[in-house]
Amino acid sequence: MARPIWSGSLSFGLLNIPVSLMSGERRTDLSFRMLDSRDKKPIRFERVNADTGEEVPWKDIVKAFEYDKGSYVVVEKEDIAAAAPETHESVDVEAFVDASSIGLRFFEKPYILVPGKKAEKGYVLLRETLRETGKVGIARVVIRTREYLCAVMPEGDALVLILLRYPQELVAPDDYKLPAGQTGDYRIAPKEMEMAKQLINSMTSEWAPDSYHDEFRERLSAIIQKRVKDVGATTKFEEPVHPEDAATNVVDFMSLLQKSLETNKRTPAKSLPVKTASKSQARSGKEKEKVAPAKRASKKVSPKTKATKKAPAKRTRKSA
Repeated sequence: MARPIWSGSLSFGLLNIPVSLMSGERRTDLSFRMLDSRDKKPIRFERVNADTGEEVPWKDIVKAFEYDKGSYVVVEKEDIAAAAPETHESVDVEAFVDASSIGLRFFEKPYILVPGKKAEKGYVLLRETLRETGKVGIARVVIRTREYLCAVMPEGDALVLILLRYPQELVAPDDYKLPAGQTGDYRIAPKEMEMAKQLINSMTSEWAPDSYHDEFRERLSAIIQKRVKDVGATTKFEEPVHPEDAATNVVDFMSLLQKSLETNKRTPAKSLPVKTASKSQARSGKEKEKVAPAKRASKKVSPKTKATKKAPAKRTRKSA
């Protein structure tokens, strides 16, 4: 069962209709991962400092705006929060316009408004009024942290909310060289126009969206399924855990581990069950193995030193 993005109200005038904002689209794109062709292992993109080439953990990354080529100004979280709209779960209709007056290029993303409990009457009232008048409600809605312009319109038994693009987001057709003028300016004969109309009429049918499918995706999905069944065509790889990407707002595990290593307060190996040892414990064990020889070297005689002491004894026995 799909979960609502938020539950609030649809308001126009003094009328408030309890509704839930639901997603109106379903993503069916095929996603791909890039692998190294030599060993079929995934390629990991790192966040590196452009100057030093060193990887930068998420906690050290800040947002900045490039106001000029190579010139940046850091934008703090407080700045973004101050500019963000107040979070409120409502669709506030500001005006009603003719549905035909909105250009197709303004429509962007669909959502579905679902009435709350005992809100059917107001929901149906608005839906049918919009249908009979041919009007569309123009409103503002906050989704997550951004405010959008949107249109509320009827579609079947539903009230559909479609996000609208702002005018500044659209490229004006006048920016391109387009053929203006009348048909006569391009020597289009009346007979050609008549034949074009006859062709369009012969191809006219009812709009049936269910009869159209993403054929490329279907063919590619079939190829992928076939490749999965082929012997030797698949590869498996377990993604490593990168501690620096983990959340640090609760416990800084990296800091605690480092302090533990420095103070030499380590948990004995025998107290850790081999079968249940986690990946982080395994990695810390490897780090201990690297540190231990350096500390033992000052107290114990190395194997190489022992070998040099024993060698003369063997030679004396042979000479005797």
